[in-house]
Amino acid sequence: MRTNISIFIKIMAVAAMLQAVPALALDGNEILRRVDQNMQPQSYEMHRKLINIEPDGGKKEFVLYTVKKGDDKMVALFLSPASEKGRATLRLGDNMWLYIPNVGKPLRITSLQSVVGGIFNNSDILRLDYGVEYNAEQITDNGDTYLLDLKAKTSAIAYDRLKMTVDAKSLLPTTIECYAVSGMLIKTLRYSKTKDFGDGLVRPSVLETDSPLHQGYRSVMIYAEIKKRELADEVFTLNYLSKVDELR
Repeated sequence: MRTNISIFIKIMAVAAMLQAVPALALDGNEILRRVDQNMQPQSYEMHRKLINIEPDGGKKEFVLYTVKKGDDKMVALFLSPASEKGRATLRLGDNMWLYIPNVGKPLRITSLQSVVGGIFNNSDILRLDYGVEYNAEQITDNGDTYLLDLKAKTSAIAYDRLKMTVDAKSLLPTTIECYAVSGMLIKTLRYSKTKDFGDGLVRPSVLETDSPLHQGYRSVMIYAEIKKRELADEVFTLNYLSKVDELR
C-alpha cells in the first residue's frame, strides 16, 4: 500500500513540474513550428499593402493579393499601382519567377532581389513558414520572451541566420534580426498591432523593416485580410500566372 502511495506521489510531482514549465519543455524547433502555426493557415488567401518610405518622406504603395498552399507554394498578384497591375510572382520552394503581362515567358528572380524596391526583398514578400527554411540551434528563455537563434537549412535561403524574439504567452514573433553569412546585420523586421483575422487566427497585422545598409529608408507591410482557402496545385504553375486574378 505504501509503495502504491509513493508511486502516486512521484507521478503527481512529475505532472506538476510539466505543467509549471510547458513552454520550456518545448525545444526551439517546436516553438518555431507553433509560431508558424499561429501566424498563418497552411493554405490561405490574403490581401496586403506594401509601403516603401524614403528619407524625404516620399512613399510608394503596392496592393497585393496572395495565395499559399502547403509548405512551399505561393503566388502574389499586384492589384495596384496601375503600372504594376497584373504582374505576378510565383514561389516553389527556393525557386521564384516574375510574370509581366505582354512580356513573353516568366522571368527567373532571386530571393535577395526585390520586385518592389525598398527594404523588403522577394523572400520577405513570398515568405514561407520559418520552420521550412530554418533550424533552431539555440533558445534563450528571457521570461516574457524567447530568443531563437535560427540557422538556414541551405545556402539558397536569403538570410544565413535569424535572431527571432517570440512573445512567450502568444508564441508570436515580435522582432527578427536577419544576418548574412559574414555575420553582418542586413535588416530588422518588427511585427506589431495584433489583430483578430477570424477563424481563430490572431496575429500581428503590421510588419515594418529597416536596414543599416539603407539609412533613412523603411518599408511597411499591412495585412488587411488572411483567411483559409483550399487551392488546386494548378494555381501554382507558370502557366497559371496570367490567370491568378480569376481567383478573386
